[in-house]
Amino acid sequence: MAMRKVYSEIKGKKVRELPGYFKSTFSVETVKTSVKRGLDNYNDKYIQTSSVEPLLHVCFGGMAFSYLVALPNERRHLEHQQHAKEHGGH
Repeated sequence: MAMRKVYSEIKGKKVRELPGYFKSTFSVETVKTSVKRGLDNYNDKYIQTSSVEPLLHVCFGGMAFSYLVALPNERRHLEHQQHAKEHGGH
């Protein structure tokens, strides 16, 4: 949804106007404000209502993170197995 907003705002601009737009839109202060607003909204929606969903977010987020961290090692292992199978190795 946010990408649609950015696209709709930049589609009428010329290429030389884009760096100024991106500098103002994605400045450090703007990003800080957006993150703070997002955290406040999350707090209001889940934490203040004593919902169990933050626990689920942490569990599923941790599971996805651990999968992504282990993925390169697993890919190397599978490539090694495939290479060994092709070349008659162990």
